[in-house]
Amino acid sequence: KTGNKKKKINKAERLKQIQEEEEKRLKDEEEARLKYEKEELERLEMERIEREKWCQLEEKDLQRRNEELEELYLLEGCFPEAEKLKRETRLLAQWKHYIECDGTPDPTVAQEINTFISLWKEETNETFEAVIKKSKLVLNLIEKLKLILLETPPCDLHEKSITQYQGSIQQLQELLHFKFNVATEILLRQASTLADLDTGNMEKIIRDENITLYLWANLKKNPRYKSIRFSETQVGFEIPRILAASDIALRVLHTHYDHVSPLRHIPKPTEEEPTTLETEILKEELEDVETAISTEDQKESKPEESGSKLIHEEEIKEQSSPEASVCLDLTVCCIRHAAHMSNFADEESEAVKGELEMKLFSETVSAAHLLQIENAPEMPLAFEDNEVDICQFTTLGGIYHLDILELPPQCKPAKGWMIVEILKEGLQKYTYPPETTEDLEAENAFPPVEVTLRVHDNVMFFEDPMVVRWNAEDQHWTTDGISNISYEQKERLITFSLETFGPVTLIQDTHINMPYRSWELRPLDVNQVLLTVTTVFTEIQIHIKENVCMLSSIKLQDIKEDFPILEGKWMTSFCFINALKEAGLNIFPTGHSHFYVSANNKIPLVEVKAYRQMALLSSAFAFGWSKWNLECTSSKVVFKVKEHLAEEWPENPNWDLLLFTGDRAQMLKINEESEAFSEALKEETEFHSTLYHMVKDFASKEAMEKIRSSDCQSLACVCQMLLSTRLLSYS
Repeated sequence: KTGNKKKKINKAERLKQIQEEEEKRLKDEEEARLKYEKEELERLEMERIEREKWCQLEEKDLQRRNEELEELYLLEGCFPEAEKLKRETRLLAQWKHYIECDGTPDPTVAQEINTFISLWKEETNETFEAVIKKSKLVLNLIEKLKLILLETPPCDLHEKSITQYQGSIQQLQELLHFKFNVATEILLRQASTLADLDTGNMEKIIRDENITLYLWANLKKNPRYKSIRFSETQVGFEIPRILAASDIALRVLHTHYDHVSPLRHIPKPTEEEPTTLETEILKEELEDVETAISTEDQKESKPEESGSKLIHEEEIKEQSSPEASVCLDLTVCCIRHAAHMSNFADEESEAVKGELEMKLFSETVSAAHLLQIENAPEMPLAFEDNEVDICQFTTLGGIYHLDILELPPQCKPAKGWMIVEILKEGLQKYTYPPETTEDLEAENAFPPVEVTLRVHDNVMFFEDPMVVRWNAEDQHWTTDGISNISYEQKERLITFSLETFGPVTLIQDTHINMPYRSWELRPLDVNQVLLTVTTVFTEIQIHIKENVCMLSSIKLQDIKEDFPILEGKWMTSFCFINALKEAGLNIFPTGHSHFYVSANNKIPLVEVKAYRQMALLSSAFAFGWSKWNLECTSSKVVFKVKEHLAEEWPENPNWDLLLFTGDRAQMLKINEESEAFSEALKEETEFHSTLYHMVKDFASKEAMEKIRSSDCQSLACVCQMLLSTRLLSYS
């Protein structure tokens, strides 16, 4: 036991051990302090070097800023040049229409369109087939007017013209529907001669590319015949006994277009929109040149010429109303100076004026681009119960006009003649349920009518469609009076119960494909790019070639979906955008979309500059979505970039990350796999004022030559598609 005991440590040894431990602790602390001071000095020195390097880069960027912006301005001259070509195309189309003299009216000329409407109103006894044939011309006129309202820049559209075009559209729509009602009445007068031998009732189906008519006349009035199905279709009704025994006709007029919803408001620049300093300087320079020219012209011109100039000035002043925007002021200014230039002989002054005019026109186009992506400042108006918010939902597949009609007097043969009583009041609707129901024995004598409709084949619903009806009294769509909705997706049949007859349509959430999951823009060939937008439900590929677009493909859950109505058809950008919206493939935000979508809103001016410069580089560089765009502030955008000249796209491309603030572009050190966001500059890179000069540092000679030789209309079309999709804010 004594041997197993540990040797006791005396007091002196214990004190010595404590002293050694204390000395070691102090030594470790001193070493740690020295190490920290050394590391801190190294860190401060690194920061000092980085600051100096950063300041040098900023100073270098500042020194070449004016030169780079001037070169960018020359490159962006493609946008006003493309706009001028569009104007010339519109004028040429008007001239071709004038010289063809084919009898069709010019929809932009109020006198011609009013004459057309008046003459068609006077025509009577037109068959349904004749009205359908004429309707193609009417629909074409309506589409032309709508396209003019969409394509024409705000600076070229006066409020008077907008009111005129929208009024013409509304008159044509109302006249077309009136003609279909008259043709339906003529058809119903012949119901007895068209009766089916088996049932004794009349059934008629008329199909066209824009119209489908289902018409049934109850000639036998058999109260047990309550299930109505049009032959070779599932479209039909389940009517109550009281209707089965009534002298009525049932009509489903399916118009593949929407002439019921109110016309969309055309946005105009606000009165308070300030002009930029550059614009003010340009206008002052033009005024100085104009003053010098006017002084010389007054000395040499004749009295008659002076009078004509005064008249021209008065005309311009009339156009320049107080409500005109900055764009309109600039355009009027350009027109005024262009008129004076025609009488000015000095070539040098003419060149100066032409350059200033081009700069002003470039400002006009830039203002139009900025206006296109500005968000609405206020939330849409509050809606009543069951009222449909037209900013949140979109009508798809056209309008189903469901009507119960009173059967008109039938034609009767008499001695080789057909005698028919024509009612002065024309086609009358049968009121169901009646307004007064005092003499009814049971409360359920007028139950809802079950309706089965077929969804249009050229429309894509990503969720079960909602059914709404038009409230004619309050002029809005509503869900009131519709129940028991069921949708068979495979057969594309929708069944519901309807309390009140009238126009019915299907709606889908406008923003169902927003926000996007990712996007990619890459070059294909000379003046050809491919824009891919991936959403929750689908992947949409848009082929842009010169000044037209085409739907390249649609993929639903990794399965390619055929969409023959759009695939393979080239259209102008605005026509293409409308076609996608009408097909249910809406990837185009509006000014109100940020109220309904969790968007990553960027400052509009930064967005516009980014889209314009991306379009300039799109012929040789590919761009893509980056997750870090969500991490940076609203004044900055981040996206991937890569030079691409080869025909085949690599499976795992090596991207670089670019940060752009509108005034500065820089390459980022991080990549998509980095753990945290950082604005640290990539090694051996510098700041630049534009994306063009940023990629120029690492681009090949072939890529830069391809960029400088790109077609202006192709670049403008790419820019328009980027502005319309707003990829940097809605991804």
